[in-house]
Amino acid sequence: MAAKKSLGHPSRRPRNGPGSWRWPPPQTSSTTTAPGARQRSASIAWLPTVVAKGPAPLHREHLRRQPVALRAGRLHCIVLDTSGSMRQRGRLALAKGHAAFMIEQAARQGDDVALLCFGGQGVELLLPPGRARASGSQRLRPVGGGGGTPLAEALAQADRLLQRTLRIGGPTECWLWLLTDGRTLEQPQAPLTPQHLVIVDFDDPKKNLGRCAAWATRWGAEHQLALA
Repeated sequence: MAAKKSLGHPSRRPRNGPGSWRWPPPQTSSTTTAPGARQRSASIAWLPTVVAKGPAPLHREHLRRQPVALRAGRLHCIVLDTSGSMRQRGRLALAKGHAAFMIEQAARQGDDVALLCFGGQGVELLLPPGRARASGSQRLRPVGGGGGTPLAEALAQADRLLQRTLRIGGPTECWLWLLTDGRTLEQPQAPLTPQHLVIVDFDDPKKNLGRCAAWATRWGAEHQLALA
């Protein structure tokens, strides 16, 4: 990434309000078995166990278990704009704070996370897909900003990353979070792989160009205001 660093410290308190940033709730479990699904420990079903035991002393082979609740994994792919326009008015510092908060939330919920940055030095994969760790947010600290906005290439790389993850890991609920101010003339196509696509808009609320909202409408994505 560019050598220059953003000014200020990342904010870890995303603001609330109509259309403002919000995080999805923890997944609920289902009884559908799928490759790559995550499994909770099954408790003992005592009535079937007693029936299986009969009059004999209880042995391990008599134990019967409750149906195990399974859920598919969930992966949050965070795509962070580090272009020159994001360095204005502290947008990049705030976006880094949002990305750090996302990683920490994913870690609390046991989700997976990936992080890509795009700016004047192209697209960089900072965190490959894997189980989220709160310490992963430290990778954001040295990230600087500057240069152009290779948005189309960043989304294409994120899409390929998600496709590869699905091929290797099996069914996964994929979220793609685009953190940007929308200040580019590129008109990229929507990524096809994620089931959930969210654009977090960091443009100046008083002089918003409306590009993030327009992309969200065209892509069928959710539009959230970071600066509401």
